[in-house]
Amino acid sequence: MDPQEYQQIEQQNTPPTPYLKNCLKAFLVGGIICAIGQAITFLYMIFFDFTDKTAGNATVATMVFIAMILTGLGLYRKLGAFAGAGSAVPVTGFGNAVVSAAIEGKTEGWVLGVGGNMFKLAGSVILFGVGSAFFIALIKLILVSMGVVEW
Repeated sequence: MDPQEYQQIEQQNTPPTPYLKNCLKAFLVGGIICAIGQAITFLYMIFFDFTDKTAGNATVATMVFIAMILTGLGLYRKLGAFAGAGSAVPVTGFGNAVVSAAIEGKTEGWVLGVGGNMFKLAGSVILFGVGSAFFIALIKLILVSMGVVEW
């Protein structure tokens, strides 16, 4: 059998991918996650007298924490299987990735397994987040010293 014949047989037997359905599920689940985040922001502003800016940090921490708990309980995997990228794109995907890596390393022990695997993703995010923040602050400092922008 030559490659063209194989490709023809494969195309005939492969079911069509429901792109529109998958996009709608990802959009709806991602939107629901973001709506929950917005509701948490409003709750922080109402009950704890946070401002718009300060509630954002607490909301991100809360959403990551919720995703970590759901991952530990095995529920976030089911959500990801249903929604695809809709569950991975918001900030909750970060919490899921950190805990998933930690759970995979559990058999290797607490330090090298859980602790080491937990920072496979988080380490690069922290490194490049801090690095980019440093360079942005440096650029702003230069622009302020030149009088281009105000502090």
